[in-house]
Amino acid sequence: MTTPASVPAPAPLQDFAGLTALVTGGASGIGAATAALLTARGARVAVLDRDPAGAPEGTVPVAADVTDDAAVRAAVEQAVAELGGLHVLVSNAGIGAIGTVEDNADQEWARVLDVNVLGMVRTARAALPHLRAAAADRPGCASITHTCSIAATAGLPQRALYSASKGAVLSLTLAMAADHVREGVRVNCVNPGTADTPWIGRLLDQAEDPAAERAALDARQPMGRLVTADEVAAAIAYLASPAAAGVTGTALAVDGGMQGLRLRPAP
Repeated sequence: MTTPASVPAPAPLQDFAGLTALVTGGASGIGAATAALLTARGARVAVLDRDPAGAPEGTVPVAADVTDDAAVRAAVEQAVAELGGLHVLVSNAGIGAIGTVEDNADQEWARVLDVNVLGMVRTARAALPHLRAAAADRPGCASITHTCSIAATAGLPQRALYSASKGAVLSLTLAMAADHVREGVRVNCVNPGTADTPWIGRLLDQAEDPAAERAALDARQPMGRLVTADEVAAAIAYLASPAAAGVTGTALAVDGGMQGLRLRPAP
């Protein structure tokens, strides 16, 4: 009896070959998973983060705080100089907030909106001249993808400030898509459900009963589990890829069915 020959593993997809990308908040969680995936699929990737020490291997780390306009502009220029251009912007940097409208002071509202909304504005302003140039040189390959949230479209308890910031990101995405479609720059967003990231880990650590809180978060999503950073990264990569050249002004939910499904209680 002969032993069948082993089947070679398929070659990794290289649909980003020749393209360059900048990922904000790319040193951990969804951002790091996205930067690693784009790199594996052939892109040259820069990671913009306050602390880029955790940037995936093979990426270009660039230090900047998205609340500092001058620092963002300088970091984008540095990334473009090292990459040789910019085709793809993944605007992922963001922070969370817990509570009702009564629980967060004005200063906390200002801080979260500054990071989650204005951070994306600052990064886009700095990147758009380079994205327009990329669109002119290689049509269909210039894009901006925002990390939004299911909180933009579903009412979640104890998330008033966070939801307001992500609702603004969704509206910003649509407005930018309209503004830049004729320039060849596509703008989309991904709406994750609760994702298994370091931020959720810190949130669980603060709970009175972390195991019970984790079970509640799992049960909130119809699939019965949190989505993974890699699953969100795959959606971001699709929207940023040449395969999505006809997609703009779209919000892609990666939420385990949380937004669209209404299941009966389990028997």
